Amino acid sequence: MQTAPLSGLSLLVLEDEMLLRKQMAGFLERMGADVTNIDTLEKARKIVSDLTFDFAIIDVNLPDGLGTDLLRDKVFPQNTGVIVMTAAGGISGAVDALKLGALEYLTKPFDLAELPLLIGRARRAKQSERIEEHRRKRDDDDQFLFGSALEQLKAKLDKILAADTRVETHLAPVLIQGETGTGKTTIARWIHRNGPRAEKPLVEVNCSALPESLAESELFGHERGAFTDARAARIGLFEAADGGTLFLDELPSLSLPLQAKVLTAVEDHRIRRVGGSKEIAVDVRIIAATNRDLPQAVKDGEFREDLYHRLDLFNLDIPPLRTRGQDIIRLAEIFLQRLCKRHRVPARTMSAAGRQNLLSYGWPGNVRELAHELERAVVFEDAAELSFDPVARRKVSLPPADGLKTIGAGWFNEAYVFPADGFSLEEAIMRLINHALHQTNENVSAAARLLGVSRDYLRYRLSGRGGDAEMSKSGAAADQESGT
Repeated sequence: MQTAPLSGLSLLVLEDEMLLRKQMAGFLERMGADVTNIDTLEKARKIVSDLTFDFAIIDVNLPDGLGTDLLRDKVFPQNTGVIVMTAAGGISGAVDALKLGALEYLTKPFDLAELPLLIGRARRAKQSERIEEHRRKRDDDDQFLFGSALEQLKAKLDKILAADTRVETHLAPVLIQGETGTGKTTIARWIHRNGPRAEKPLVEVNCSALPESLAESELFGHERGAFTDARAARIGLFEAADGGTLFLDELPSLSLPLQAKVLTAVEDHRIRRVGGSKEIAVDVRIIAATNRDLPQAVKDGEFREDLYHRLDLFNLDIPPLRTRGQDIIRLAEIFLQRLCKRHRVPARTMSAAGRQNLLSYGWPGNVRELAHELERAVVFEDAAELSFDPVARRKVSLPPADGLKTIGAGWFNEAYVFPADGFSLEEAIMRLINHALHQTNENVSAAARLLGVSRDYLRYRLSGRGGDAEMSKSGAAADQESGT
């Protein structure tokens, strides 16, 4: 199915010469646009107060004034792109229009075939403005990504970039999973900035922040009259990201019907605006992220299985900060340097006690919590060496249990009081082991490293048969074979 070049766009043509105005309107309508044509400034001011347009093509010299007055008086809303027309010799007026915010200009006489090309250029410029609405201010955080604990992740990222370089068009989607605050957005930005679409738009959207009633329109756009107050057609984020990357954070927050529409866009590379009947071609690389267990969400009927399998081609799991060991200190040093510069304070360092406090804390909020804690210290601590005493006093809750309740900065909460009816040391050990296994996704070797014991010891404890050395040996061999 072939889509008209200007399909879905609403255009205003302001030109006092009737023949040219009619020719332009007819040509643009054949290109798929919805066109309104008028001949005076007065009519333009009135219609723009009632309706909005994707683009306005305006003449400079009109019977009742200058078309540039509409720009000078900010008559057009920010999301309307303006193209000016001027007769030969009127370039100075066109230059003034560009200074006032016009995107392009045409010199009369011109070939009507120039219009779609000019609108295409203006559309790309307008696309960039739309992107800025959704792009949060960010630092260059490439160096936050890598360290000894993220070597596997870096290897996967390199494979993705190699595949992207080979394909270039219709890039496969990427699924990023990890706890809140682990840096999923940072990973998505890194993939985009280091891939073949680095010069193209990156559009970010937090799906969990989209009201259900507006989510479809925000993602796919809408046609004029699609719903109350839809007085003009508006491009959605898929169109804004055309040629680039669309980052859908917390994708499972979308309703099942909307997930189906996302799946169609991923597979067919086409979308349909709300209230529209025409398909619009889009070439968008989807990067989806979530802190949820998607296979479980599929079992619970909360996420489409077909969409999960379509997104799961490139799957990245970001480990929580508490498992990253000395990488925590490296990250803290990078954050400290930038925070001191941002707040214009002398450079700060971390004391030995401060480093230990950072390493021994559980960081349930991950990298985001670390950044906030460091900023708090930079702002409120006067010492040249930061000790992070509030971190040391903070407790991290484990899953509920009758015995061991909390683990503090030094691993043990000194405020804990043993129950009068006694305490089961065996149960506490097993709870620590199970917690480490849960934290490492049942990876016995990784759990052993967290606990500072051998893999054989863990298998010994888990087997429930302390004397079965053969079982320990065979379990270790199995671990090696499976790559754990």
